[in-house]
Amino acid sequence: MLAAPRSGSTLLFETLAEAPDAWTVGGESHQFIEGLRPLNPAVGRVDSNRLDAGHASERIVQALRQRFARFLRDRDGREYFRNRHIERLRFLEKTPKNGLRQPFLEQVFPGALYVFLVRDPRPNISSMMEAWKSGRWVTYPRLRGWRGPPWSLLLPPGWQQLNGRPLAEICAFQWASTNRIILDDLASLPRERWMACEYGQLTERTEATITGVCEFARLAMDERLRRRIGGELPLSRYTQTAPDPDKWRRNEREILPVTSPGHPFGVAETWQRCLQLLETR
Repeated sequence: MLAAPRSGSTLLFETLAEAPDAWTVGGESHQFIEGLRPLNPAVGRVDSNRLDAGHASERIVQALRQRFARFLRDRDGREYFRNRHIERLRFLEKTPKNGLRQPFLEQVFPGALYVFLVRDPRPNISSMMEAWKSGRWVTYPRLRGWRGPPWSLLLPPGWQQLNGRPLAEICAFQWASTNRIILDDLASLPRERWMACEYGQLTERTEATITGVCEFARLAMDERLRRRIGGELPLSRYTQTAPDPDKWRRNEREILPVTSPGHPFGVAETWQRCLQLLETR
């Protein structure tokens, strides 16, 4: 799954994880990838979360495959490590930082299928701002060269230019960079290997959206998953406050300038690319 932070990817992940043949590591995979020193921005080998094919040495690829396999579990908690006879398995992964790593992931998991989840930048950026303010999503507390508050969420290329910028601009840069990189990376893949959906579709047309994703990803649908998507989805584990379509307006004054056409970070232009993609898909 490829998505910017706070775009609803946890809600989609937790829903798809109820499929009978979906296997996950239980949550996000920060420690699996950044536990390898060459891939960790905090120790200076790379300067952002962007990884490409050149970072995927044979040693790193094998180490990651072993790490993921060791912690794979199905919806009932069965461990793949103890049930290797299982014939039907679909590894489901969701970490926002991996939106910047598709070419790298392609080397680790050749032939993977990708679901691109996108959300309107105004509520998405507002949610990212609230995440920064909460202090619950600090990823790099002592980022070298950073003079702002402890860095939260993913670290896109070019983050150094954000020193001294207001929070709304930092989050706008994170949103635009992530979605632009995802769009560019997916353009190099065959169309049958990826699909796109929008957060509003997930929350308002849940059953049709999840059914479509399962058909694309070749995930089985059973009665347990049908019951989950037959009504209103439960809140995801990372929900801070109750959903409200107008909640972003508490940050409206800061958000409107950074989402306006012509802003140098290109939020409006990237959103148009996303909308065009959703229409054609």
